[in-house]
Amino acid sequence: MNLEAFLHDLHFDVDKVRPPDWIPDWSDAPLPYKLYRGLPTVPLPASVPLTLEAPPVVPATPDLTHIGHLLWYVYGIHRLSQTSLSLEAAASGTGPAYVQRRFLPSGGALYPNELYVYLRLPEAPWGIYHYDAAHHRLVLLREGRFDPYLRRTLADRIDVSACFATVFVSTVFWNGFFKYADFAYRLQAVDSGVAVGQVLEVARRFGYTAGVCFQFLDRAVNHLLGLSDADESVYAVVPLSVHPVARWVRNPDDEPGEDVSDADLLDEVDPVRHDHHVGSSRVLACPRIVAINRASQLTSTRMFRRLTRSTRVPPPEPAVRLPAAERLSFDFAAACKRRRSPGADFVLQAVPVLSLASLLAEGAAPAGDWREFDGGPGHPDSLELYVCTYGVDGVPDGAYRYDAQAHVLQGIRPGDHRPVLQRALSMPNLNLFQVPVCVHVVGRRDHLVTSLGLRGYRIQQMQAGIMLHRLLLVAAAMGWNGHPLLGFEAPLCDDLYDLPARGQTALVQVPIGPHRPGPRWEGALHG
Repeated sequence: MNLEAFLHDLHFDVDKVRPPDWIPDWSDAPLPYKLYRGLPTVPLPASVPLTLEAPPVVPATPDLTHIGHLLWYVYGIHRLSQTSLSLEAAASGTGPAYVQRRFLPSGGALYPNELYVYLRLPEAPWGIYHYDAAHHRLVLLREGRFDPYLRRTLADRIDVSACFATVFVSTVFWNGFFKYADFAYRLQAVDSGVAVGQVLEVARRFGYTAGVCFQFLDRAVNHLLGLSDADESVYAVVPLSVHPVARWVRNPDDEPGEDVSDADLLDEVDPVRHDHHVGSSRVLACPRIVAINRASQLTSTRMFRRLTRSTRVPPPEPAVRLPAAERLSFDFAAACKRRRSPGADFVLQAVPVLSLASLLAEGAAPAGDWREFDGGPGHPDSLELYVCTYGVDGVPDGAYRYDAQAHVLQGIRPGDHRPVLQRALSMPNLNLFQVPVCVHVVGRRDHLVTSLGLRGYRIQQMQAGIMLHRLLLVAAAMGWNGHPLLGFEAPLCDDLYDLPARGQTALVQVPIGPHRPGPRWEGALHG
């Protein structure tokens, strides 16, 4: 099994990883959440705030009420949705009749992630919990104090005792594999980044600080949570604190901590295996996804790497200088409720240049005081935004690179590129001729492979997911929406921006713009 070739095909030759005769069995589809059975539970308050404005100057002291609010806005189910399908689709059963929607987007509305949290609060036993989204409650998986254990799995980079909670974002392989086959590996990594982005944004709205760890001792973390890496694995660890980041994060220039291997930790806590339900009576094996996940694992803290910043060549004189855009202030809850993927419902309208400037500036900005421990504060320098515009007032139609530092558009290729973008869709479920702005999240082709090997690919996809989350949130706050796409021919889009010469490639494509209300029926579950 050539895993490097598998990663190449995931991006540049998707047909090789998604069999043409693959038909999901919707009658035996997995649930969009994991259900543990026979374990102690902690109910969370059903009364949640229906607005989340600017973050407080002083964060509230965390308690179960605030944890419940935070988890609900991160991954709680807030509405039921039924989308009007074609008669053919309805007859063949190629999709669910009803979808349980959450505040964040997910590929195919499958929600392949699960949230676990290590809580250190006086109101509940300290320990490891699973967030049961179906019942809005916590399920106690393992009781105890695990500060030293967690600190060592993270290479002693974090003072866990200064964090009231540590969130674990995991991926359940079958939840995406049943529909997308091996292509689910890429899709679930982006979904995991979107989930991390939601954690960061919600934490900011409560005034908390956060950090993101993409490097940790995988087997030790999965062992603590009681997960089998043949079915599910943690992709990211997100500590939360009421203190400034500098108070609970070790300076990366300090001497490294002790070298710890996962074998050193596995004997420190007993293994646990809990009964749980996923909804499918028949779960197929996904050997390539399991193999690449295991090959990406870090078994010793000496394998951790500090990701260096990219060296960028100063761009030539920009073609378009964008107007200064003030930071947007918006109700996070309202923006989440407005967010949806328009599909075929985009409506072409003239776009003011100030709206484009705000979208790009906010999309490239970090969400508050958080730090990616593997590479510095805020969004990684390894990602950039490129954009194709049509009908934007004051901006000639064309393909551009957005220079976030100078807040300018660097012209690459003039003209109307909607025909190329439409042709590049692997599944023409959107009419891109109705879209005024098409943003591409772009990263290095080597996807950190020189420093982190196969794990670098997954980290890059999650970083793209964090930036994608920010773009979609800002678009919804502006009254628009975006439709994230991984189903596009990357070589066509790469050539459009001359990316091969820059050693880059398009990771995610996001058509953004005004749209009409979609043909769907929805019912809120709260408020």
